[in-house]
Amino acid sequence: MASMLKTQFGTQRISTHISATKRTVRSSVIASAESRPLWMPGTAAPSHLKGMLPGDYGFDPLNLGEDSKDLDWYVQAELQHARWAMLGVAGMAAPELLTMFGVSDLPNWHDAPFYNGYFASSTTLFTVQMFMMNWAEIRRWQDIKNPGSVSEDPAFPGNKLPAGDVGYPGGIFNPMNYGKSTDELKALKAKEIANGRLAMVAALGCFIQYDHTGVGPVENLTSHLSNPGVNNVFKAAFIGF
Repeated sequence: MASMLKTQFGTQRISTHISATKRTVRSSVIASAESRPLWMPGTAAPSHLKGMLPGDYGFDPLNLGEDSKDLDWYVQAELQHARWAMLGVAGMAAPELLTMFGVSDLPNWHDAPFYNGYFASSTTLFTVQMFMMNWAEIRRWQDIKNPGSVSEDPAFPGNKLPAGDVGYPGGIFNPMNYGKSTDELKALKAKEIANGRLAMVAALGCFIQYDHTGVGPVENLTSHLSNPGVNNVFKAAFIGF
């Protein structure tokens, strides 16, 4: 009888200990998941996304960045697309706003290639831009392959950018000297990529809007705000580019 009670109590103690261990493990897993924001709460981030990159919320459902070299390239590709998208959306809206307020008379972004008010023909400007962009992009690619290898000005030797992460040259590209501390720089990188991702979505929205309405983003916005129930994407006629 005593042996049976001892066995029963021993089993209960083991069971209680296992349950407590499970609760502890479960609590630690939940706490760990909550300590890092993810694109889908409750999911686990891929092993190659450790939360060290700016704007890393564990989003890579296709595991495109599983290889470290591919991940480095995708990080730089996203960063550049984000920066160009921010400039592009501003370039789409600004001329329309200036024209709307009577400051200038500029074409819609979609009609910009056919504008005759440039100091040179659009074909000439496009050709020169291609050569200049080719030079800049090759140097950027060289910097990705061998960080710091193109930090010195080729025309004025001695003018060199400070050491830093690839994609964040600093120096003359940071005239306001932002990001003096590590924490500030980390926060600014996260804000930049967040705004850049939003800008990429916004640029796509501008393309689709023009395809539906034939007008720019500012006119689309004001028209929608004036009568949201009528002036929206579901009511617009598809006119094509």
